[in-house]
Amino acid sequence: MEYVDKIMKENWFEFDVVIASPDMMGLVGRMGKVLGPKGLMPSPKAGTVTPDVARAVTEAKAGKIEYRLDKTNIIHCPIGKASFGTDKLAENFTTLMNAIIKAKPAAAKGQYIKSCVLASTMGPGIKINGAKLG
Repeated sequence: MEYVDKIMKENWFEFDVVIASPDMMGLVGRMGKVLGPKGLMPSPKAGTVTPDVARAVTEAKAGKIEYRLDKTNIIHCPIGKASFGTDKLAENFTTLMNAIIKAKPAAAKGQYIKSCVLASTMGPGIKINGAKLG
């Protein structure tokens, strides 16, 4: 309750994710205009509205990320920070690509990944060969 007031009155956003139980969504729903544009609004589809809050917190701390398509079927997803090192970044990229390939619908025909570009926040993009990915 005190966090709701702090977010609404002081514009406090020193957190990475909002996790709520279904009974608290009435309270959290009022913050939709503030949390929504920042991509922080909890939703059952993303697993951030759940009766098992402890498990959701554990998954979030372990580094669970969510990826989805935008309107033009492009996936924008962070895989880490520059401070992670090359091995960890490569592992995160491989895990993300495996999850995307695993989510391919059975009815999908032809080339599933048309192009892949890896980029830092303000750096140039590096094209990855989509045919080798899946």
